[in-house]
Amino acid sequence: MEPVFTYGEISLTLIELVGAVTLILLTVLITLLLTRKSGDLLQRHMGDMQQKQLDLQGRLAQFSEDAAQRDNMFRESLDNRLAKVSESVGKSIVDTQERNSANLKQLHERLALIDRAQKNIETLSGEVSGLQSLLSNKQARGAFGEKQMQDLISDYLPAKSYTFQATLSNSKRVDALIHMPNGQGDVAIDSKFPLESWRRLMTAENTPEEIAAQRDFARDVQVHLKAIAEKYLIFGETHDVAMMFLPSEAVYAELHSNFPQVIESGFRQKVMIVSPTTFMATLHTMRAVMKDAAMREQAHIIQREVGAMAKDVTLLDDRVSKLQQHFNQSTEDIRKIRISTDKITKRADKIDALEDNIESIEPSNITDFRKSAS
Repeated sequence: MEPVFTYGEISLTLIELVGAVTLILLTVLITLLLTRKSGDLLQRHMGDMQQKQLDLQGRLAQFSEDAAQRDNMFRESLDNRLAKVSESVGKSIVDTQERNSANLKQLHERLALIDRAQKNIETLSGEVSGLQSLLSNKQARGAFGEKQMQDLISDYLPAKSYTFQATLSNSKRVDALIHMPNGQGDVAIDSKFPLESWRRLMTAENTPEEIAAQRDFARDVQVHLKAIAEKYLIFGETHDVAMMFLPSEAVYAELHSNFPQVIESGFRQKVMIVSPTTFMATLHTMRAVMKDAAMREQAHIIQREVGAMAKDVTLLDDRVSKLQQHFNQSTEDIRKIRISTDKITKRADKIDALEDNIESIEPSNITDFRKSAS
């Protein structure tokens, strides 16, 4: 039972408090007896004490009832608050679990994307490694550039208009010959890829070795230009201009940006440097020239066919004229047939009218009718 009286460190429950009050009353009673006061006074004091004891017991009962009521109210309030807190905590836990589930789902999706990207990166890394190993070998690098050039030519030109690995009259073999029409000669194309000197140039950028690397790069390209001009420009056999195919746009851009003297040297030697992009444009132009030449070669055939078509048109006109005459004659015949049918119809109508008149005449009037008819 909870204490109902507290003073300092002393705390008394309701039973202890009643016992203490009773003890006090007994003490007072004994004191009164010991003092030998009169019986009336003792009775009066006893009555007062009993009344006070009753009042105290009533107050204590009321206090106990109030305390119990307050305990119930406090318990109900505490239960309500605990229920609300539990509900709030439960809802918060559910929301947290839902958010965690959604976050985990997104995390799994992102991890799956990262995993696929990682696989793609690994595949790309393997391909880059393979390309690096390919480009590190000079012979393989040459085959790579030559294959790229052949693919472009075969994609843009007819099969009969070019030859790969053709041998010229000087016994030199060129990577590709494009056969131009109207006796313009064959355009020789050779694939070159000065990768080592270009890599040294890129590595030496903004360093003291840059000037030497630029000199080496320009020298290597000019060596290729000179070799193409000497091997593949043959008067009366090949075209006046040959081409050096660079399979790298970066190398081509470096030449045109920082080495104009090399480009001019190529022009002087009648060797044009092309990249994959500029080579595609050149092939487009060549195909247009070939198409125009083919149209000119077929011009006499077109003229002959146009003349024959004109004769066929004249013959068709004659036949249409004759057919029109037949149509006109048929129309006239049909008109005459309609006239005959109209006459026959009118005569048949007259006969029908005559029969109707005969049937309507009475026997006494037949003689008169015959006379009138005669």
